[in-house]
Amino acid sequence: MHGTAKRRGLTAALLALGLTGTAVACGGGDSGDADAAAQAHGEITIWMSNNAEEVAWGKQMVAAWNAAHPDQKVTTQEIPTGKSSEEVIGAAITAGNAPCLIFNTSPASVSQFQKQGGLVPLDGFDGARDYIESRSGKVAEQYRSTDGKYYQLPWKDNPVMIFYNKKAFTAAGIDTAKPPLATYDEFLATSRKLVAAKAAKVAIYPAPSNEFYQSWFDFYPLFAAETGGKQLIADGKSQFASDEGKKVAGFWRTMYQDKLASPEKYTGDAFVDGTAAMAVVGPWAIATYKGKVDWGAVPVPTSSGKPANEIYTFSDAKNVAMYSACKNRGTAWDVLKFATSKEQDGKLLAATGQMPLRDKVATVYPDYFQQNPDYQQFADQAARTVEVPNVPNSITIWQTFRDAYSKAVIFGQADPGTTFDDLAPKIDQLAAQS
Repeated sequence: MHGTAKRRGLTAALLALGLTGTAVACGGGDSGDADAAAQAHGEITIWMSNNAEEVAWGKQMVAAWNAAHPDQKVTTQEIPTGKSSEEVIGAAITAGNAPCLIFNTSPASVSQFQKQGGLVPLDGFDGARDYIESRSGKVAEQYRSTDGKYYQLPWKDNPVMIFYNKKAFTAAGIDTAKPPLATYDEFLATSRKLVAAKAAKVAIYPAPSNEFYQSWFDFYPLFAAETGGKQLIADGKSQFASDEGKKVAGFWRTMYQDKLASPEKYTGDAFVDGTAAMAVVGPWAIATYKGKVDWGAVPVPTSSGKPANEIYTFSDAKNVAMYSACKNRGTAWDVLKFATSKEQDGKLLAATGQMPLRDKVATVYPDYFQQNPDYQQFADQAARTVEVPNVPNSITIWQTFRDAYSKAVIFGQADPGTTFDDLAPKIDQLAAQS
């Protein structure tokens, strides 16, 4: 699936900022000001995404806070309109007028915002590290920056899986209860049956466009699964040129070469339109597909067909960060804890279907998942997610990867294995830069 607004975020404007490597003015003042701000309480402003369900959740959260803290009023607004929310945030950091908290911070942009001097390390607040790590469990480690500090609080994720259209599968004579999609060979065979039966024009339609984040919805989920949970970069070194990474690239190359996926751009939602029989998406899509597609979902494939309880995938997370222009940081930290409490996380889950980044989320909210069984498998998958590496030059790294991947895998203009071997040192060099 591609073209969805949920997937859009960072665009060419932010990419240009990331490529320049330019450090811009910090809105936070000197360390004395920061120490005073950390203790200060009073009115604050927060920004939310413009997703209707999240806006509704945010309004009730703020109303509950304000009712209990009339002397520390929170004002909420949607992120101002721009080419992307991240471009707007970057501009606000530069101007020194960012809000205290933004409940829509992309993990991929944290290193750039940090470089701009725009983020407050949360570790300085009493008990912050324990709070973050006890709430999110082991997955929290992926959100620490290279200096060991947390500049973002892991908030919510949308673990991506393979959605499939039961009507299309039935038309092609494929079992819809246990579709053969676990291994690469099974996935390819099933894809060929779908196309041969004309149940759909293509089996699956990941976006073939060149935006850096598109690799999070084709290569990266399968790489996470194939490697048992590795990130693109670990300890400053590329991981994708491994045998596992090359297997993933080879699988997708075959999908494109055999016309089971398309290199042509598509306007709209290929899965909803019936153009594609499958899509790589997260639980937010359940509400979108309601009444439009009779769907099922399975974990992303692996070469050997690993059992579902061993498969990792991309998290597609959005987090909360505190921005250095904030004067009343004491209140901001208290609001951040309030907004990510068990009660408020439960309300977020109920309102949006997105998974709070809580350890063992399925057992924390058993009633919700009993009443909404479609979401259960995503809660199970949420325990095994992989985030983008929190490294310098993150955007540039992903764009460099996407450029090479597109040429070799999507368009077949180079050998994928050789391309990955040549690309790894370039990525390592970018990751080593401050």
